[in-house]
Amino acid sequence: LPTRLHHTAYVSRDLEATRKFYEEVIGLPLLATWCEKDLLFGAERTYCHLFFGLADGGALAFFQFADPADQEQFGPKMPFTPFHHIALHVDRETQEGIEQRLAAAGYKEPQSFVLDHGYCRSVYATDPNGMIVEFTHDHPDVAKINAARRQDAHSELKRWLAGDHTSNNTYR
Repeated sequence: LPTRLHHTAYVSRDLEATRKFYEEVIGLPLLATWCEKDLLFGAERTYCHLFFGLADGGALAFFQFADPADQEQFGPKMPFTPFHHIALHVDRETQEGIEQRLAAAGYKEPQSFVLDHGYCRSVYATDPNGMIVEFTHDHPDVAKINAARRQDAHSELKRWLAGDHTSNNTYR
């Protein structure tokens, strides 16, 4: 099995706005800036690549291309939907700090919102690139909850696919 997320990568329209959001508002340190030129997909591509650190050693990475045509080709627009996002685990104190910094920076619905799933509480924020990032704090009984869901994961999937769409979330 993979040991951890090394990084995820997305294309940014504005690396400075991206840096401000992730470093100053969210609190992720900028770990590396790679300025690169590579022969990729039949052409020379010039780009800048930022890495923002996570506590486990993983990172969120963002590219910006020097050539607007490369930017357009490799940087499709993010759809605005909470069903396309990245979720990061945080403790309660970190989540509260992120919420406070988002509010101080003027983020409000739909740019930022909270959803209590029962098994976790999530703060969602839309970054300057249109990507939604979720900051999740788990329920105090997360180990028990995860064990129960692990035990019935296959049978619950089979039940749902067969047409029984009854909720199994008893934690809300």
